[in-house]
Amino acid sequence: MRQLLSLIIIVAATLYGLGIWLFLLHPDDRLPTHAADAVVVLAGSNDRLPVALALMRRHAAKTLVVSEDSASRDPVRYRLCNGARPRDYKLICQHADPFSTRGEARLAGDLALRNHWLSLIVVSSRYHLFRAKRLIGRCTKATLIMRGTDADTWWYKAAAVPLEWAKLARSATFQRGC
Repeated sequence: MRQLLSLIIIVAATLYGLGIWLFLLHPDDRLPTHAADAVVVLAGSNDRLPVALALMRRHAAKTLVVSEDSASRDPVRYRLCNGARPRDYKLICQHADPFSTRGEARLAGDLALRNHWLSLIVVSSRYHLFRAKRLIGRCTKATLIMRGTDADTWWYKAAAVPLEWAKLARSATFQRGC
């Protein structure tokens, strides 16, 4: 029994360490030298939209896609999607169906197909980049450039590692399609 418990602890610690490397230390992809077709900001943390807006100010893309979250209390996201439209780029605010990373992957894939986009810059929390790239990659052939935000608290990041492992396992087994 003691050996089994030791083995479980060793496997769990190894997976957690690998998860830190995969989910928390994942570097941003290099931005392309030319403008991407769209910046896609996933719903969730309020720290994601400012990164996407900074990319748009740098003319990193021609279109900004904002995945809307009806439960969000982010005033910047609300103002952007419900106020005056920006003049220097196209803005698309849309709810993903279902409201999940998989739904957002379908949304990005549908928009890429409909608009003939070849490259997308995807903005999300750093811990979310690995899984988001895999899911969105299932729904589009567009080149994906991932940009992460790091503003989450240490305890949220610590809890994100096992949650991302569980969600990654689900997407690799039960929800394999787009």
